[in-house]
Amino acid sequence: MKPFRQFPENLKADIRYILTDIDDTLTLHGRLPAGVFVAMERLQKAGIRIVPVTGRPAGWCDHMARFWPIDAIVGENGAFYFRYDRRQKKMIRRYWKSEADRKKDRKKLEKIKKEILEKIPGCRVASDQAYREADLAIDYCEDVAPLPPETVRAIADCFERSGAQAKISSIHVNGWFGTYDKLSMTRLLFSEVFGRNLDKIKKQAIFTGDSPNDASLFAFFPHSVGVANVRHFKEQLACKPAWITRRDGGDGFAEMVAALLA
Repeated sequence: MKPFRQFPENLKADIRYILTDIDDTLTLHGRLPAGVFVAMERLQKAGIRIVPVTGRPAGWCDHMARFWPIDAIVGENGAFYFRYDRRQKKMIRRYWKSEADRKKDRKKLEKIKKEILEKIPGCRVASDQAYREADLAIDYCEDVAPLPPETVRAIADCFERSGAQAKISSIHVNGWFGTYDKLSMTRLLFSEVFGRNLDKIKKQAIFTGDSPNDASLFAFFPHSVGVANVRHFKEQLACKPAWITRRDGGDGFAEMVAALLA
């Protein structure tokens, strides 16, 4: 991972899109620094589109799409994208699976939830679960005492034994039924919203992240950036980012934007 301050000047002018994780990438110690909002506004003024790609729930993503300086958002690890059309004052919601299929999935996830809570002490259902539409989030360090890596892995194993996908973020283990993930929904968003083939223009994008559930995006984007705290997961990353910031979380994101627009 090279320091982002060494990102080549000749590549900066090609960047048209910033995709970014939220928790511990835009946030710092659980809060969103003011500098992150300033950075996103600077990107938009420079004509660069911003798309958070997160595991956070539909309820939160609706709020972010409406009130944040962003162009669209992918949520629940690829279950949907939301885009708020400010001219028409209309929210566009695009789901990977139908409402009927999501209801069936929730019944299966309820069984997995019961198993996890019975077998694995110390974890609990994430506090944002009430606002989710497609997945189950198990908290292992956001509002509970941090659990050791082997226990976190055991939570993921419970999902996978039941045929669900499981991804470990910096705070939750998320599980869902379906073939989608962050990257597949991002591809769909680029095609349907921006009219672009993501595979063909990926060199015009930067993705920033911090944890194992960002690994597929680190692998896909040549200009992937890890905020400094990604080092906490260096042994668990299937693919590391190409670049890294000096500062953690949202401060690292703001650092990256400042260097990009300098």
